[in-house]
Amino acid sequence: MMKYIFMLLFLIPLLKNYWMIMHIFMCMSFIFIFLNFPFDFIIPSSTLLGLDILSYSLIGLSYFILFLMMMASYKIYNSGEKLQEFNLILLMLMLTLLMTFCSLNMFIFYVSFESSLIPTLFLIFGWGYQPERIVAGYYLLFYTLFASLPLLLGIFYINYKIYTLDFWLISLDNVSFYLYLSLIMAFLFKLPIPFFHFWLPKAHVEAPISGSMILAAILLKLGGYGLLRVYKFLGIYSINYSYFWISLSLWGALIISFLCMFQVDIKSIIAYSSVAHMSLVICGIMSYSSYGFIGSLVMMIGHGFCSSALFCLANIIYERSHSRSLFINKGYMMSMPSLSLFWFLICSNNMSSPPSLNLLGEIYLINSIISWDNMTFIFLAVLSFMSCCFSIYLFSMTQHGFSYSGMSYFNSVNLREYMLIIFHFLPLNMMILKFDSFALFF
Repeated sequence: MMKYIFMLLFLIPLLKNYWMIMHIFMCMSFIFIFLNFPFDFIIPSSTLLGLDILSYSLIGLSYFILFLMMMASYKIYNSGEKLQEFNLILLMLMLTLLMTFCSLNMFIFYVSFESSLIPTLFLIFGWGYQPERIVAGYYLLFYTLFASLPLLLGIFYINYKIYTLDFWLISLDNVSFYLYLSLIMAFLFKLPIPFFHFWLPKAHVEAPISGSMILAAILLKLGGYGLLRVYKFLGIYSINYSYFWISLSLWGALIISFLCMFQVDIKSIIAYSSVAHMSLVICGIMSYSSYGFIGSLVMMIGHGFCSSALFCLANIIYERSHSRSLFINKGYMMSMPSLSLFWFLICSNNMSSPPSLNLLGEIYLINSIISWDNMTFIFLAVLSFMSCCFSIYLFSMTQHGFSYSGMSYFNSVNLREYMLIIFHFLPLNMMILKFDSFALFF
């Protein structure tokens, strides 16, 4: 793992060269994916860093999304404004994500987990669109930090009791409710769990395209990753409280799905749909079954590609109309018909159409949740229906109808933007051919 950390650090002298860094990120994603064999647990020379199928999947996703973020942020390169700072922040963000996903020590994981917040805040503050980005940054910071302090205290308590913080050596005989709550609350807020999700739509709406992509694709997955790690030693105890978290997640996801239908901001619809999808991930993990764990991993990866692609499509429209409102952005099927095809494909994947990873993840998750309690099928049926509803709503509102008369001229969609969406679409729909790799996680 150290070689990947040093590769990132050696990119610092190249900060002025936007295209070079972007292509190196692409090469590093393929180097990482093809030169690592994730089916065994890998520990390099240091016992602080390691790699299994969960870490492998999310680090590969992080590299690829960082490459796509740079491709989507061409406007920053074109203006030349704060370009070196932007590249440096992306490098620091990737470094913190790499350390988070491959750390075996719980304290190093905590430090890296919290450090990833700082580059994200700089992205929102430095390249956000409206003055409200300051408030959005405060929401993101304080929601996360409020839940993270109990996690730090829980880590200190574990070290005091059993003298180790290695994920694979921790074994707790007597877990109190307060320790259990302190260890999972930070991850639930990060996912986010419904009713504690208010920071997410605000952060998404005010963030630039790169901030929205990294938030949706990677930073939400930090919560799922942390839950899967702590459930290795908390799982048996957590069974007593699963009913509360699953009930809260299913009920909240149902309300949020209806809330999606009332949004008039394109980014808000996508952000709220992310909360609904992540609620299923919480339910899968809380069911404490092998299907739930595998399904949550597959769903996190599929959602990473799908929601990132939706934000890219929203940004392509925003750069032409300078508005995210559904009242202004209409009738794009007439002005940009070929992009309308990608809108349809990605919106279909968002409602878990075959052969996307979202479908595979939902099959696993629905199996695990219904086997936990068969009465949950009522919520899951309505959730699946509402997922189709808000995806079709988003597609039909933007692509159909009459174009806004105030916009007299459109730039045509260029090759870079087509490639950006294709690079999201292909892994989302082709990785299902290798879905047996994910089943090795549990």
